[in-house]
Formats: sequence, C-alpha cells, structure tokens
Amino acid sequence: MSAGEPVAGVARRTGAHRPVAGDVAAGDVAAGAVALVHDWLTGMRGGEKVLEELSALWPGAPIFTLFHFAGSVSARLEAHPIRTSFLQRAPGVRRHYRRYLPLFPAAIEDFDLGPYRLVVSTSHCVAKGAIPAPGALHVCYCHSPMRYAWDQEHAYFPRRRGPGARLRGLVLTALRAWDVASAARVDAFVANSRFVARRIRRYYRRDAEVIHPPVDLDAFPPGEAAPADRPRAEPPYALVVSALAPYKRIDVAVEACERAGLDLVVVGTGPERRRLEGMGAARARFRGRVEGEELARLYRGAACFLQPGVEDFGIASVESLASGTPVVALGEGGVLDVVEDGVHGVLYDGAGDAGRLAAAIDKARRIGFNALNLRARSEAFSRADFRERFRAFVEARLVDTTVARAREPQTKETP
Repeated sequence: MSAGEPVAGVARRTGAHRPVAGDVAAGDVAAGAVALVHDWLTGMRGGEKVLEELSALWPGAPIFTLFHFAGSVSARLEAHPIRTSFLQRAPGVRRHYRRYLPLFPAAIEDFDLGPYRLVVSTSHCVAKGAIPAPGALHVCYCHSPMRYAWDQEHAYFPRRRGPGARLRGLVLTALRAWDVASAARVDAFVANSRFVARRIRRYYRRDAEVIHPPVDLDAFPPGEAAPADRPRAEPPYALVVSALAPYKRIDVAVEACERAGLDLVVVGTGPERRRLEGMGAARARFRGRVEGEELARLYRGAACFLQPGVEDFGIASVESLASGTPVVALGEGGVLDVVEDGVHGVLYDGAGDAGRLAAAIDKARRIGFNALNLRARSEAFSRADFRERFRAFVEARLVDTTVARAREPQTKETP
C-alpha cells in the first residue's frame, strides 16, 4: 500500500455523517467539519480516556473506529455517532480481533473522510493512517508507534521459529513499511510523553509536540494520614494497576515483593494472568478489574505503587500520586515526565531485575513522602489542562494552515 492511496477493491462505507465541506478556521472547528479517528472501542483504557476529552472539545463529531463493542466505553463516547469499518462484521472479532491485524491498514483507509476539514486521530496502531481529504488538517495524538511492530516485537512474540513465526515476520515487515508511509498523512503529531516523541522521531522522522494525557484527579482524592500508633486495617501492600501483558513485567513485581516481604495487590486483566498466578507467589493477590471507589481506596491504602515495565506515559502513576501514594518505577520511559527520584517516589535501574526493584521498595518505605506534595505534582496532569493545551495546539495549526493557503498563488479560471 502506498501512502495516500486507498486499498484497491475495498468499497467505501456509505451513510457516513456528511457535514458541509469547506475550510475550517480556528474559530469554527466545532461547526460540524471535524472527524475523530480511534483504533478501536473495546474498553475504557488510557487511550479511550484521551478520546473522551477530545470528544468534549467537539461535541457531536463522529468517531471513526475499526470496531466498537457496544457498552464497552463510556456513555459520553457512545453519545457520539460511531462509524465502524468492515471488520465490525468479521467472524469472531469480539474475542479474536487481534488476529485481523493484517487487515487493519485496509480497514482504516476505507473510511471516507472527504467531507471533514479537521481530522483528529488518537493512535497506538493504525488510526493515524486514515486518509484525510486534500487540504484538510490531520492532527494525530500518538500514544506510541506500534510497539509490537517496532522495538517490542520480541516481547510480544517470543516464539521465533517455525512457519507461523516466519509468516508473522513477513506480516510485520509489511506493517512497518505501511506504518512509516502512512505517517506522511499526518500534518502534526502530538506525543503523550517525551519518550514517545523520541520514538516518533526515530521511526517516522517527525517532530512531535508533547501534551501529557488527562487524568481524572477528582476520582482519586488523597486519604488522611493515620496516626502512627493507630493499627492498620490490613497488612501493608504494594499496588500494581496495569494490563497484564508481557512487556509490563508484572512478574518482576511479584518476585520483588516476595523478596521484600511485602504483600502485592495486582489490579488488571490480560493474557499474562494465568502465568502470573502460576508463579505460586504467596504474597500476590490478583483482583482482576477494579474501578470506582474501590480502586481509589486501593491507591490510598498502598504503601507504594509499582511500575516495573517501560511505559509510554503511565496514567496509573499519576493516579497514585493524586491519591498521595509514592511511585516505585523503572527509571525509563514516560515515568521520567512524572516522577522525580526521591521527591515523588523512587526510580531504579535494571530492567527485569527483581532484586533492584525490591531494594527500591525498601528505600521508598524508609522515606517519609508528603501526601500533599505528591498530590500537588499530579495537578499538572489535569483534564482541564489537557483540553486547554490541545485546543490551543490545534487552533495554532489551523491558523498556520489558513495563512499558508492564503500565500499560495491563485489559479485563474479560463473563461
């Protein structure tokens, strides 16, 4: 597939929301000429929370997405017109949608975005590859270039031998070529951290503005400090809130807490759960999906929050700080935008080293972190700040586009 070309033989979807076409200036981006593009809507994770805030900037804008499982995302998102691709009707897509990865580029290119003068995509897979109309402005909020196609391929796909592995390698090679080519369809990239901005530069050779993702700070109020002589309602514990995926390295947290003699509460679901539970760690408790006040209570009550993997940003680390709980994290990736070592938690070196994480946990428990200082740090990542910064960024790009068009030589019509 070449950049800018739709896939041959794939029909355009009909019945799309069609506003009146025309150039969008900075003051009228809410006038019905805006389209939102998202990879897929299957749950409310960090990417969907970003999309939720963007949808508030442009109420009523349609959301184009590969597939949508009704009821899986917030009512605020489902109030928007949702346009799905041909993959929505694919057999078994609800349970095995990742198996359709080779078709994702064709599906995202199939959307008819011709009527929209502003396209805002939120992408960690293929959403940035949507084809905007000539002259439209395309701003991409990039959570990450595809991890499994680039630097984390071996973490996602450890089996490297056999016909299946060879076929997968061919698919990923083609996907990488498409990923680079389709980056040319984006006029302006926004990254969720300095770490991701560097990855965008490395793989796409493009600069990116850094605007950190929004965090619902009101949902995670800090608790009141208990007097030192008051008995605890439960034993001290460390907390992990994460998808249970290989690259998250939750196994390191499990082993480290065994070494540190500290209970571990793991919140989250994912393909790694069975393997992690099979480690036989006596101190680890797997809670699955936890939300609302119970999640806030777990954050407030934890001795520390653990992040043993490299995160693109790490919204959960901000939620922990908002709750007044220090962060113990591997000192790589997006967490460097959030945590200052010794001030908001403890950062350690040595990816995959449970011993170093255990030592960092011990160090954090000896430091008297001030819950109000931790909360103050989290305020830099508020939803209101995100909306204001993103709105200003888009409006500045729209002004630049309008000025550039005004300077273009005008073609006179032949009478």
